[in-house]
Amino acid sequence: MQQSAVPELAHTHTRPIHWVATATAVAGVIALSSVLQPNPATAAQAAGPQSHSAPTTVTAPDPAHIDFPIECGPVKALVVKKASGDLDGDGRPETVAVVHCDAPMGTPPDGVYVLTQAADAKTPRVVATLVNPKDRITVNTLTVSDATVTADMVGYSSDSVPSCCPDVTTGAKWQWKNGTFVRSTPAGAHSV
Repeated sequence: MQQSAVPELAHTHTRPIHWVATATAVAGVIALSSVLQPNPATAAQAAGPQSHSAPTTVTAPDPAHIDFPIECGPVKALVVKKASGDLDGDGRPETVAVVHCDAPMGTPPDGVYVLTQAADAKTPRVVATLVNPKDRITVNTLTVSDATVTADMVGYSSDSVPSCCPDVTTGAKWQWKNGTFVRSTPAGAHSV
């Protein structure tokens, strides 16, 4: 092994004072970093003056425990589809529920009902029937968008058509106008 031509440097040997100086410097950095913290991260940028009150969230009525105006005899009414949205522009969402009797066989006809719930009420209530179960209609799809209820449905052209085989496919659209739901046929609706 060849010896170094450079003599040993005095500062290459660690002494206790070096460890004390290093520990003091690290402690100072940690103390300073705990005082100087960045602002908390947010996903959204701050916009204008902010309100200090918490936003209120209004939930749509839950159709789980409603007595719907449908006659089911010994079986119960079953909610098979639901959609929610503000249909009348009052800032509170309504729920549209598709309901039929929980029959053990066949496909029972659907009723389509609109539910609302006042701010101080404990339970929602039915405010409109869009499709009466007596019309022998089955709702395939239901949507609520832009204050409009839209449904694709199948039904029967006459009472002589067997219940197994609906022969009419139709679409319907309802909008709240002048205190009532007005029904129209959306573009592209057709019969089988």
